[in-house]
Amino acid sequence: MRHVDFSPLYRSTVGFDRLFTMLDSLAQPDGGQTYPPYNIEKTGENAYRISVAVAGFSDDEISIEAHRNVLTIKGERKDESEDDGAELLFRGIASRSFERRFQLAEHVDVEGATLKNGLLYVDLKRNVPEELKPRKIAITAAPVKSKQIEAKTAN
Repeated sequence: MRHVDFSPLYRSTVGFDRLFTMLDSLAQPDGGQTYPPYNIEKTGENAYRISVAVAGFSDDEISIEAHRNVLTIKGERKDESEDDGAELLFRGIASRSFERRFQLAEHVDVEGATLKNGLLYVDLKRNVPEELKPRKIAITAAPVKSKQIEAKTAN
């Protein structure tokens, strides 16, 4: 795998340090964490949704926590008791516990979460404060000071 060196860009940019650090961290292996699979979608101009496949987990076995721009989703299976007396011959549905972390951008808040058909949907919304939004700066023309040169008349 190729590694991209962003250090020359640090010298020629201002305020993009966090962006380059995040891009750098994307190239790092994440320890092979692939369970559970997830999608991230943009559902509006400032709205996002994370969909996590959590088949077999109930809502009381999943916990969601947002703290300091990190969203953590944990799933812990409770011990299954053999109530119906059936013997399990093959286990193809994963029943392992998991913990998945997502780094959230500044001013992104968790709006809510729903569990439907084995998918956990976490809705996010970006709320940029009014003072941090871009604003239009009006350009005013500077008054032109013209110097009038008077011609001397010959006597």
